[in-house]
Amino acid sequence: MMETASSWLPVVWAVLAATAIFIYVILDGFDLGIGILFLKERDHENRSVMMNTIAPVWDGNETWMIFGGAALYGVFPVAYGTILPALYLPLLFMMLALILRGVSFEFRFKMTSPFGRFFWDTAFCGGSFVAAFMQGIILGTLIQGIPIKNENNTFTFIGTSLDWLTPFALFCGLAVAIGYSLLGATWLIMRCEGALQETMRRAAYGLGALTLLAIAIISVWTPQLHATYMQRWFEWPQIALVAPVPVAVVIVSLTLFLGLRNKNSEILPFVATLLLFFLCFSGLGINIWPYIVPPSITIWMASSPPASQAFLLCGAMFLLPAISAYNIYSYYVFRGKVTADHHYH
Repeated sequence: MMETASSWLPVVWAVLAATAIFIYVILDGFDLGIGILFLKERDHENRSVMMNTIAPVWDGNETWMIFGGAALYGVFPVAYGTILPALYLPLLFMMLALILRGVSFEFRFKMTSPFGRFFWDTAFCGGSFVAAFMQGIILGTLIQGIPIKNENNTFTFIGTSLDWLTPFALFCGLAVAIGYSLLGATWLIMRCEGALQETMRRAAYGLGALTLLAIAIISVWTPQLHATYMQRWFEWPQIALVAPVPVAVVIVSLTLFLGLRNKNSEILPFVATLLLFFLCFSGLGINIWPYIVPPSITIWMASSPPASQAFLLCGAMFLLPAISAYNIYSYYVFRGKVTADHHYH
């Protein structure tokens, strides 16, 4: 019984953790993107409108990151113990940036002097960019692989604390920041109106083109990193599984630009961008499955005992519906257009 559970419980938890991380990426992605776009908008009132579109939901978005981290710690402790020392600095910078962003979120509304407003607006933009950039670096470092020593099924990280400082990881950081900016711009097209909406529609054209360019470069670069990646993208029968992904990316990209071109289309660009993120996330999953620490540790090798996983799964059955219900309810209550007449404080 336990032997069977040790096979499928890690798969269940891998799906749950991946789902939580994806939900975090798309929810926190658009509000980090709005922060990155913040200094592009010169008008103070419009900046306040941008912030008010995310003010009621931004902190709730981050609960999914906490769930994903808790799952990694409780269910995949081997992965937690090897990933943390490899990515300690990017994770530290990300957390500091998120704290700076949260503080500036509150303080800018209390500023009356031009310098005070400029300072906290810059802190909000800088914190958002650094958090997004570091998330991309973390992703890129995982894809390129973490050096591990295996002695009698005891895994030890044997790299240095600066292994993440590579061209591929840095480019992934830039790509994620660009992608989040596209999410933010299309979110504002959906939630705002007038001149601000038009500004974001124009910005989304350039950001959409840059996002597609980044996806193309990473798609060509990634198979060069490991022989396993190369086999999955270019050898039969694995290619049959991955081939639909780039085709779908082309179709969704055309849908995105058609939505941006149609002035009456306010929701389609955001939905198309979400689909673009889903396809990129799916491509990443196909690349690294079943490894949780590529290219050495699978989800089964990294798992805690089946009894621990089953106990945590019972808790997740109550926790996940509660988090989902809270998120859905908050988005429902604060739905609709946001104008300068809506105030956060």
